[in-house]
Amino acid sequence: MAIDNGGAQAKTRGQRVADSRAMEVASRVGLCARGVIYVLVGLLAVRIGFGGGSGKEADRSGAVRTIGEQSYGQVLLWALVVGLAAMALWRLSEAAFGQATEGGDKWTRRLGSLGLAVFYLVICIGVVQTALVGGSGGARGGDESSKDYTARVLELPYGRVLVGVFGAVLAIVGVVIVVRSLMRKFEKNLRTERMSRTTRRIVAGLGIIGGVACGVVAVATGLFILLAAVRFDAGEAKGLDETLRSFADTPAGPVLLIAAAVGLLLFGLYSFCEARWRIAPDHDAPAEQQVRSRGAG
Repeated sequence: MAIDNGGAQAKTRGQRVADSRAMEVASRVGLCARGVIYVLVGLLAVRIGFGGGSGKEADRSGAVRTIGEQSYGQVLLWALVVGLAAMALWRLSEAAFGQATEGGDKWTRRLGSLGLAVFYLVICIGVVQTALVGGSGGARGGDESSKDYTARVLELPYGRVLVGVFGAVLAIVGVVIVVRSLMRKFEKNLRTERMSRTTRRIVAGLGIIGGVACGVVAVATGLFILLAAVRFDAGEAKGLDETLRSFADTPAGPVLLIAAAVGLLLFGLYSFCEARWRIAPDHDAPAEQQVRSRGAG
């Protein structure tokens, strides 16, 4: 009995940390960092769609290089590092203790948060490497990295299966993102009651269009990875930049590329809205009450 009580107390302490004001700040800072990246990726992709030929990749590495080339590039890069690290820490706390929203304690939510924590940690490390070598240089292209990693996995025993499963899972996740965005599931994480009617419509529009764009890009990227497994050719794998550029090769031409780019840009703007209105625990309530509320949800 004493062991169970000790475990419950430890969990309560952990949840108290996860629901703390510091973690809330980390989540909002991290969402702002995500917004900066997606807005820049969207702008770069729009330029490519209109034939800008800026020479930068429309992916996270291209966005990081763009930041590094500014007057205070180093300062901005390290600020982005802090934001991405905060994002990874916040998602890790969600994986350990559950999300502070309805149904946030489900194992599927926790697993998703763990995946996002690893995802943003990898991006954070990449930005650190770029900042250390001087800003605009040092970041490997996303397409080059995708092909390199795919080739390494394909060489492993059952590597072809692993690559195929990863591509299929990514495509399925993309479909889920599209469906959830169209159903406006993201509003469950927002304090919509604090928005005016006009603001709520704008935020909903950003969330729907931005989420659908992210989902479509994820589906396309997953299918390219799956194709690499089927053909046993790492060259078929594409990063975000090549995936977006491939949209221009469809019958719709650059129009589809520009539409996807605008969608990613809008998702970046939605990230700022989520940072502003995301549901957070009531820090004035006792810790035990917060834990009971989370369990009830």
